[in-house]
Amino acid sequence: MDPQESTVTDIWTPITLGRAALRNRLVMAPMTRSRAEPDGTPGPLAAAYYAQRAGLGLLVSEGTQPSAEGQGYIFTPGLYTDRHVDGWRQVTSAVHEAGSRLFIQLMHVGRMAHPDNTPGHAPGVAPSAVAPADQMFTLAGLQPIPAPRALSLDGIARTVDDFRHAARRAVEAGADGVEIHGANGYLVQQFFAPNANLRTDRYGGGIVNRARFAIEVARAVAAEIGGERTGIRLSPGATLGSLDEGPEAPDLYRHLVGELDRAGLAYIHVMHLGNEALLADIRRLWSRALIVNRPGRALQDVGSDITAGRADLESYGQLVLSTPDFVARLKSGAAMNPADKATFYGGGAKGYTDYPILSGEAA
Repeated sequence: MDPQESTVTDIWTPITLGRAALRNRLVMAPMTRSRAEPDGTPGPLAAAYYAQRAGLGLLVSEGTQPSAEGQGYIFTPGLYTDRHVDGWRQVTSAVHEAGSRLFIQLMHVGRMAHPDNTPGHAPGVAPSAVAPADQMFTLAGLQPIPAPRALSLDGIARTVDDFRHAARRAVEAGADGVEIHGANGYLVQQFFAPNANLRTDRYGGGIVNRARFAIEVARAVAAEIGGERTGIRLSPGATLGSLDEGPEAPDLYRHLVGELDRAGLAYIHVMHLGNEALLADIRRLWSRALIVNRPGRALQDVGSDITAGRADLESYGQLVLSTPDFVARLKSGAAMNPADKATFYGGGAKGYTDYPILSGEAA
């Protein structure tokens, strides 16, 4: 089914995303929860957390490091060891039994790392040795993020291979696909931003060079597991992690989307921050499914991008985090649960798997 040819503009209409048949067009956005075991294995509550929210057609997991070098925060999951695969297999099985599909988001944080949080206490890696003007939470409290180590050309090639390897491991764990995290100030987006990427080789300078790493990662993952199992998340104009993509950013994204379209990916997932002209251009340049996330979207506007033809699917974050039965409440018009921000990161069941579900609704 080609979403561009469909005349259906309803969030409840099923859609096929690559190989994954989805029962509706609602997507759980990726959200870091920092509840993995110390070695990065998803903990025993993770399967319950995702399965509770399986009313949505597609779940995109929290950011998951593709290598030890890709970790920057404490208690985030990984996907590069046998134990990681075993942990994720429990999650994918629970989601599938509940009737939904799961793409695991591969997130290499790049320079958004603190040595206190990383295996071997190594500094982060990045396009260039430029520290972000940010602090990082560690077990010792908030600390300034130190300058990362600039990736060599061999290091870039190794990192591309880390994404490829993690994608294969995701399929081994039963995931329906992976989403490359190219947004929110992390490594892929760091290559886009001239204030973080000072390189003078083929990965720095003009927009074609700054987009090259993202394209190489996408092609490597698609070659390994199939483009139909590969998505990517982008956040044009986002300044998270102290990034400044500069005035050429819209042209960089237009070039990037065209190249990604040729790579045959299943979807692009855009965190949309208000540049409507660029969103329209992405829609025009992209020939497969487009997921749009509008932070803070009001409940009465759910489905508006689909009905207007701007997107094929819509994703939601905090509303789904706090309301496991999001779909049932959306259908009935019931109020959503308020989100407890104090429990977003770290801890146990509180604020994770204990949000109330309406009477009569199954978890």
